[in-house]
Amino acid sequence: MKQKFNIIESSCIPLPLENVDTDQIIPARFLKATTRDEAFFGENLFRDWRYRPDGTPIEGFVLNDPRYSGDILVAGKNFGSGSSREHAAWAIAGYGFKVVISSFFADIHKNNELNNFVLPVTVSEDFLAELFETIAADPKAKVRVDVPAQTVTNLTTGRSESFELNGYKKYCLMNALDDIDYLLEQKSKIEQYEKKSV
Repeated sequence: MKQKFNIIESSCIPLPLENVDTDQIIPARFLKATTRDEAFFGENLFRDWRYRPDGTPIEGFVLNDPRYSGDILVAGKNFGSGSSREHAAWAIAGYGFKVVISSFFADIHKNNELNNFVLPVTVSEDFLAELFETIAADPKAKVRVDVPAQTVTNLTTGRSESFELNGYKKYCLMNALDDIDYLLEQKSKIEQYEKKSV
């Protein structure tokens, strides 16, 4: 669902695992779906870590732990590696995450997240380690992601870092525009240009 991004302040769900690939995010057997059904993909995010083969929840997995909730996923280094399936970003968005914080993202997955209104925030490994420590000590600890200022702040410690964000994608996120919406927004300018070119 397209929503305008401004300041996101939320508790976090920690996933302190490195090299989480897209097959772990959404297993290959779910790739037969060619349309984006957010509820379906959200229900199957990290499917094989969340559920046993009979469909019962695995109690030890963080998404099944009632202590943790929020709009922000804090993940280990090299998140979204592996195949370039867009379904992985669909699953993250479908679950309800607005932001994923990690110290490194696979490039294609990072772009897929941005295209599906999930903000990937890259932080230093030291800052990421601090976030995991803070959340472990207090599952209700909050993080503020300021999209206009491009900063992320651990509200428990007060520590902030800046993050990079492409200017075009920043504009689209802040105005709830996908690529088609953006082109439609420019329609009058395109028409004026075409008239001048004739």
